[in-house]
Amino acid sequence: MIYDLIIIGGGPAGITAGIYAARQRLKALLIAKGLSNQISKKSVLIENYPGFPEISSIELLQKFQEHLEKFVKKGYIEAKQDTVIEVELIKEKNIFLVKTTKNQKFQAKAVIVATGADPRPLEVPGEKEFIGKGVSYCVTCDAAFFKDKTVVVIGGGDAGFEAAIALAKWAKEIYILEAGEEVKADKINQEEAKKARKIEIITNAILKEIKGDNFVNSISYFDRKENKEKNLKVDGIFVEIGTQPATAFVKGLVEFNERDEIKVDPFTGETSMSGIFAAGDADNVPYKQIVIAAGEGAKAAISSAKYIKKLNTKY
Repeated sequence: MIYDLIIIGGGPAGITAGIYAARQRLKALLIAKGLSNQISKKSVLIENYPGFPEISSIELLQKFQEHLEKFVKKGYIEAKQDTVIEVELIKEKNIFLVKTTKNQKFQAKAVIVATGADPRPLEVPGEKEFIGKGVSYCVTCDAAFFKDKTVVVIGGGDAGFEAAIALAKWAKEIYILEAGEEVKADKINQEEAKKARKIEIITNAILKEIKGDNFVNSISYFDRKENKEKNLKVDGIFVEIGTQPATAFVKGLVEFNERDEIKVDPFTGETSMSGIFAAGDADNVPYKQIVIAAGEGAKAAISSAKYIKKLNTKY
């Protein structure tokens, strides 16, 4: 069977693309490791998604899932839990072959890449050794393990501050380490962190090493102001320095920018390869927000529907 469209990814962009594909009555398949798993890792409390003045990431995740499942149950779209490892163009047929880790192969006239991004690693000594032993990339998953302990959040952007605010319900002491001279978080997040009264911000600090025995017990960082290395005793480290697109499976097919984001036409979401579209954190559209990712997913689905209708090849 040849699908009209295969959507790869189950975050805000992928799910929204799936909803729009279903409404367009395309023969569509959505493939994802898990639906909306990136939302829960990015934020704990969401206050900037229209229609929900305040909603937890888990609640929003469930609403995304429920909306898509409504169309799955009606048979308007298929959904499979799997991981895509390669997309290949079959030139003589002008269709795409999508391969997964479960040794499954699917064909489609068009593809939407909406796989989002994975946490960017620190790449410092001790990071890999202590993953799961004090080093975490998910506050929602691991905050409760650090009750009454001292932790450090690496990254002074919105994600870092949101992580610190969430940790304030559990940890006794929280540090935010920022490499720049100033933190980049929105003022509202800075104000919330100040209210917590247990969050200390350290700027001009470059993390050098994560130390410990069986578990993390300290970090060393370079103080750029004092021009010397310092140690800080901590029980846990939460990494919030951004993400890197999960797009390796389309390398060689589409163009990327210097950050490994897929280049897209901002009007349509189409990539340099005709028939492949990208949406959400996987593409080079600026401002990585849930609401923007959802809009990008809708745009990619509408554009792919128009593309499919214009195809002259008969299947």
